[in-house]
Amino acid sequence: MAQVSITLRGRSYQIACEDGQEAHLSRLGRYLDERATQLMESTGPVSDSMLLVMVSLLIADELSDAAGELENLARSGKGDARVEAEEAVVNAIDSLASRIDSLAEKLERP
Repeated sequence: MAQVSITLRGRSYQIACEDGQEAHLSRLGRYLDERATQLMESTGPVSDSMLLVMVSLLIADELSDAAGELENLARSGKGDARVEAEEAVVNAIDSLASRIDSLAEKLERP
């Protein structure tokens, strides 16, 4: 099992991942850090726990929008491409949920 160092708000976290997923997890970490930075700029300082909740809600909103777009495609009858896209969104949601849970656990540790 591989390990990736992700930096959020200047703090590094070692996250385990499957071999070969390091680059993907690094990209996700950079995305989370960017979203956290954007939130901090608009809201001001908040606790790590509150920031985690806020970033999670933003990402959940983005995924919800994507799922809505997929639903519109489904209604318009786009066929196999729609099914593949839906599966990709479901996989992305599951993966992000697992990673968010993992980050939440790490943030809650002293």
